[in-house]
Amino acid sequence: MYFVASLHNCLFNVKQYTSCHRLINNFIYHRVFFALCYKRRVELFYKFKTSPTNISAMKTCSIFFLYLATILQYCFYSSVSSSSPLLLPLSHSLSTSKHPSSPLHLLKSSSTRSSARFRSHHRKQHQLPLPLSSGSDYLLSLSVGSSSSSVSLYLDTGSDLVWFPCRPFTCILCESKPPPSTSSLSSSAVAVPCSSLSCSAAHSSLPSSDLCAISNCPLDLIETGECNNSSYPCPSFYYAYGDGSLVGRLFSDSLSLPPLSLANFTFGCANTALAEPIGVAGFGRGRLSLPAQLSSFAPRLGNSFSYCLVSHSFDSERVRRPSPLILGRFVDEDEAKEKRVDVDDDKKKEKVEFVYTELLDNPKHPYFYSVSLRGISVGKRNIPAPAMLRRVDRDGGGGVVVDSGTTFTMLPAKFYNSVVEEFDSRVGRVHERADRVEPSSGMSPCYYLNQRVRVPALVLHFAGNGSSVALPRRNYFYEFMDGGDGKEEKRKVGCLMLMNGGDESELRGGTGAILGNYQQQGFEVVYDLLNRRVGFAKRKCASYWDTLNQG
Repeated sequence: MYFVASLHNCLFNVKQYTSCHRLINNFIYHRVFFALCYKRRVELFYKFKTSPTNISAMKTCSIFFLYLATILQYCFYSSVSSSSPLLLPLSHSLSTSKHPSSPLHLLKSSSTRSSARFRSHHRKQHQLPLPLSSGSDYLLSLSVGSSSSSVSLYLDTGSDLVWFPCRPFTCILCESKPPPSTSSLSSSAVAVPCSSLSCSAAHSSLPSSDLCAISNCPLDLIETGECNNSSYPCPSFYYAYGDGSLVGRLFSDSLSLPPLSLANFTFGCANTALAEPIGVAGFGRGRLSLPAQLSSFAPRLGNSFSYCLVSHSFDSERVRRPSPLILGRFVDEDEAKEKRVDVDDDKKKEKVEFVYTELLDNPKHPYFYSVSLRGISVGKRNIPAPAMLRRVDRDGGGGVVVDSGTTFTMLPAKFYNSVVEEFDSRVGRVHERADRVEPSSGMSPCYYLNQRVRVPALVLHFAGNGSSVALPRRNYFYEFMDGGDGKEEKRKVGCLMLMNGGDESELRGGTGAILGNYQQQGFEVVYDLLNRRVGFAKRKCASYWDTLNQG
């Protein structure tokens, strides 16, 4: 009974995983009790001994087994159910690239993929919009199953599925892409049954009866709802995105995000993909996303998270330091209003306040973090946003998606042109337009900078009282050297880092605009799912990782 009491104390009083670990080690020394208890229980069962002593012994053994099963489960989830936030590092794809690219090449590839990703949100078929090419995205490392090796996936708040390339893996048209980060299914991986809600979610909410019929589950079992085992697995799913696609299957296994461990985690395993060798860690609002699955076991960790993206300006040296990802990031009002940080060597203090805006529901794309944009200020002029950016209609059209997987902010054409016109009226009258650079960079307008340029301030006005975000200059105006290759004179160029998303008529029924990760650099962006809001606070993200680890 001492060991049973110890199990009870661990279950209800012990919060640290190490304490449970010691108790399990102690259990090893009590294996004799375990064996004798099991043997005695079997003897009592078959001999039908019903004396008070034997009944008491049977109860003791039953309690032992019950507590043992419970504590083993508790210890397994102990790291998940901690109330403390979980800090994880994000690496930028630039930091792992072995083939440095010119600024023009990075701009062109990123702007092309940003545009393709944005357009993919407006196709009629269901698809998973995937993140961008090397030079644009942030990677999260995790392990699935018993394998000790990790796989690096793009962090993507614009999708709701975790998937990765599984061996054997074939990537079509991937010759110019980075090598795939593949993983093998472990022996503990189990196919998700066709009748599960996860299977339906992966197939655009297709009814389980249809999915189980595809899996050849007999009609009588479909009618009685008994196609709920791996003998009738979820059919393969297809996802398309801007310029590629994949076919995958759903499995469940343990997930490891050290020091976190999570059992029965659902993920996609892709053996074939077109033009995309890197998988995705979906952080959207759908049931298959990593936060959603985590919240079912540890609500505090899954119901709020934040990241702080290190400012890079396409310089690989600037992204050697990790960008912090914080699971379980809750900001109380006192912290939001009163926290102060050092901003320079003189220890000058300034307030760090979170600016919040409410999340909008999107009936067509429920996994999006959609918000309302009221306007953009260029200098002192406020340019009102069109109605489609202020709300999401019943067809899922409109709103602005806060997206970690798209590089540049995309705006409807008329609104974009108004912003550019005002910006150009201030910068273009002083600096020569770099017309030759614009097609090769994918960005516009661009200027030749013969002297230090005075760039007007750019402020995003979200819905809510005081919900305005002033972007740092480097978040919307990129300066780099062009030319010097023997053909053209080497000159300094600066480009506005916003993009034209197309006419409003083309955007109906889809996302109105996207707030890209380039404009989110230097901010801690918090996704508070409990309070249905997104918040922004200016940070020195390059040093924030050390600050958090010291705290």
